[in-house]
Amino acid sequence: MANSAGSRKRARQAIKRRARTMALRSMVRTYVKKVNAAVASADYEQAQAAFTASQPYIDKSVNKGILHKNSAARIKSRLNAKVFALKG
Repeated sequence: MANSAGSRKRARQAIKRRARTMALRSMVRTYVKKVNAAVASADYEQAQAAFTASQPYIDKSVNKGILHKNSAARIKSRLNAKVFALKG
């Protein structure tokens, strides 16, 4: 356990920060799963709607430092490719 007051505060902050990070990361994963489920059901309209809904959350996670920008770009690119493949 932390001994000094500063290190105790740091430990408390780390717990709060981790809780926020895990919640946001979980939300992004949920939106990605929704897109993949819509793609698996071969419903283009639903997949497009799910992808459109997921984009802001992926971008917000980059701004908050939860995802790296290239990682977010890769996720969006792969989802978009899956949705686009349904159209054609």
